[in-house]
Amino acid sequence: MADTQPLPAKTGITDEGYLTDCWYLAAASERLKPGRQERLMILGEPVVVGRTPAGEAFALRDICPHRLVPLSAGKQLETNGEWTLQCPYHGWRFGTDGGCRLMPSLTDDSAYDPTRIKVRRYPVHEANGAVYVYIAHDPRSMAAPAVPPPEFGPLPDRPGFVIEDIFNAHVDDAVVGLMDPAHVPFVHDQWWWRPPSVGLKRKEKPFIPTDRGWAIDRHAPSSNSKLYRWVFGGDVMTEIHFQLPGYRWEIISNNSARLLTLTCLTPEAPKQTRITQFTWWTGAPLLHLAVPVAKRMGRKFLAQDGEMVDLQNQGMAHQKAMLWIDDIDVQAKWYQTLKREWTASRSEGRAFENPIQPRTLKWMS
Repeated sequence: MADTQPLPAKTGITDEGYLTDCWYLAAASERLKPGRQERLMILGEPVVVGRTPAGEAFALRDICPHRLVPLSAGKQLETNGEWTLQCPYHGWRFGTDGGCRLMPSLTDDSAYDPTRIKVRRYPVHEANGAVYVYIAHDPRSMAAPAVPPPEFGPLPDRPGFVIEDIFNAHVDDAVVGLMDPAHVPFVHDQWWWRPPSVGLKRKEKPFIPTDRGWAIDRHAPSSNSKLYRWVFGGDVMTEIHFQLPGYRWEIISNNSARLLTLTCLTPEAPKQTRITQFTWWTGAPLLHLAVPVAKRMGRKFLAQDGEMVDLQNQGMAHQKAMLWIDDIDVQAKWYQTLKREWTASRSEGRAFENPIQPRTLKWMS
């Protein structure tokens, strides 16, 4: 007789392939003005992210449990000495912890207790001009986050600039596209970055496992990266990191300056991923003068990658399988391997074990 017992439910991933029990970027700090809030989509769910007049960042499920109106359409009011978010339909007020503080329609002799009502609260972490939210797999979980908030080393309090774009892609395809090492000479062939005249060059980079990801060890940048030399001068070194669920950052430094560019991928819907790129630096005074130009360059880079995603979607409408080859697609395979290990570790209630081994990858680019 066939075994008809259902398979155990997976933890750490949604049916859409989004990783849970993870921190995701919500917004740049500068986007959240005191006393204001806005509706974001994160992992396909509506989240109201805001900042109280006192400066506290918060995140709640953007659905009032009464008549399902978005709380983001309401306003912030003080209730018994604390800031609350008021639903625009019937005036129910919710604290930043998600608990209901007031139901104005109740009479003084009503036996109904408003504090019984709660909306989902998402833990929030704010650092260096970025606001992150933790998405637990169990929406009712009150446990501490399974992993600490993202940490990228010493950074200024605020980024020099932030750019953002939307890719019409599942987060998996967006991650794979942004980490692909072989597309640069064909997609990003600007004269100021990598002029076509230089031709293809052999690349050989040492990769090492890191916390829930991997990194290209510290090394001298490619000889065709003119922009690095213009801004930093000589003796420049670079390193590139990736970490689940979708953070990629590059550090460029020498003895007098350090620049970190962080790319955050936030899945909004099955075919929509928000790409937010932060750039911080210390030293390198030329960068302060170059911000307007650097922002245009960054937007151009993201737009070019987005155009490739749109072209890829035309093929994916008729065929799902992709042909991946070594060595240029090894990082794409690592990403899928890490996702599987994250899901297995969360489902089995054990520590995550990075399966990646140190390896040198080679390609022409």
